[in-house]
Amino acid sequence: MNNWKSKAPVATRRVLTLLGTTVLLSALAACGGGKPAAEAKETPKAEGRKEAGGLKLSAEEAQRAGIKVEALAQQAFADAITVTATIRPNQDRIARVAPRVEGRIVQVTASLGEQVKAGQSLAVLDSLAIGEAQSALLHAQSSQRVAQADFKRAESLVADEIIPQRDFLKAKAELEKASAELRAAQDKLRLLGGSARTDRAANSTFPLTSPLAGTVIQKKATVGELASPSEALFTVADLSKVWIEANLTEDTLSKVRAGSAATVTVTAYPGERFAGRVTYVASLLDKDSRTIPARIEVENKDGRLKPEMFATATIDTNGAKREALSVPDAAILLLQGQATIFVEEHGGFEARAIEPGDKLSGRTVIKSGVGAGEKVVTAGAYALKARLLKSQISDEH
Repeated sequence: MNNWKSKAPVATRRVLTLLGTTVLLSALAACGGGKPAAEAKETPKAEGRKEAGGLKLSAEEAQRAGIKVEALAQQAFADAITVTATIRPNQDRIARVAPRVEGRIVQVTASLGEQVKAGQSLAVLDSLAIGEAQSALLHAQSSQRVAQADFKRAESLVADEIIPQRDFLKAKAELEKASAELRAAQDKLRLLGGSARTDRAANSTFPLTSPLAGTVIQKKATVGELASPSEALFTVADLSKVWIEANLTEDTLSKVRAGSAATVTVTAYPGERFAGRVTYVASLLDKDSRTIPARIEVENKDGRLKPEMFATATIDTNGAKREALSVPDAAILLLQGQATIFVEEHGGFEARAIEPGDKLSGRTVIKSGVGAGEKVVTAGAYALKARLLKSQISDEH
C-alpha cells in the first residue's frame, strides 16, 4: 500500500484528502457535534448576569436588592484593638444563697428569672436545729421573766428592810444570769437563720432570704428535698452592671490599661454598641489560651446583656488618631474563602478580593484591594453574591 501511495499522482491524493474531510464533517453533524449557523439561537441573558464590567442590574433590581454604595475616603479613627469577650455577672454583686443549717424545703417562693428585693423570702425550710433553738429561746424568755419578777420583789422588800441585802443580791445575780442566757438563745437562733416569734410558740420553719436586690439566675430548690449549707439553692445577681471578660493577646497587652474606654457589641443586637471602661487587667497569663484576661464594666440597667453571651470588645489604646480606608463590616463577605467586596464600576458591580485589617467602631480597615474614591457596596452585598453565583452556574451549563 505504501508503494501505491508513492506512485499515485499528487492530484489524486489531494482529491482523496478533500473527500475524507467532507465525510468527517458530515459524521460530526449527524452526531450533534455542530449546528448549522441558520439553526443557532441567541441565549437570553439571565437577570443579574455577569457581563463585561461586572454584574449588570437595572435601577429597579438594585432598589429591590437594597443596594447602597459609598465612595471610599480616608477617615480618622482612634487607635483601638478588637478582641473576643464573654459577658459575666458582676462578681461584686452576686450571691449564692444556701441555708445555714440543714432543713427540708417546704415551700419555694421565688422563680427563675424573677426580680427580688433584699430580704425577700426565696423559700421556706423546716429544720430540727431551728426548732430546738426556738424552744431554747422560749425557755430562756420564761426564765428571764421569772428572774425579773423576783428581782423587782426583792428590790421592794430590801427597801423596806424586810429581807437581808444578801437575798437582794442573789435575786439580782439570777436576773443577770437569765438575761445572759436569753441573749445567747437569741444569738444562736439568729446565727442559724431563724428569727424569734412573737406568739411565744416554737416553730421549726424559717425563710431563706435574698441578701441583695437582683435577678434569680439559678434555682435548685424543689419542695421536699433536703437542703444543706454546702450547696446553694439560689443564685441572685444584680445585673444592672455586668462584666465583659476580654482576652488580650501578648502583643496587645502593652496597649491596654485600666481606665481605657471600650465599646462592646453582641450579635443579639446588631448595630448597637454598649459603652464601658476597662477596670482590671490580670497580672497572670493563661497558660492554656496564651491570653491575659481583662475586665470591662458596662451599664445594663435594661437587662438586655445576658450572662454567658459572646461579645466583641473594641478597646481604645492611647487615644491617638490614624487615617485609614474602611468599609462597614456588613460590606465584606467570603467568596471562595477570600474576603471580598463589590465595587461599582463601568455601570456594573464587580467582586473585588481585599485584605481586611483591624475592626474599628463597626467598620473594617481595608489594607489592599481597593483605593480611595472607588464606590463600594455597603448594603445588599449578599444579594449581589447570590446573583454572581447564579450567573456562574448558568455559565457552566
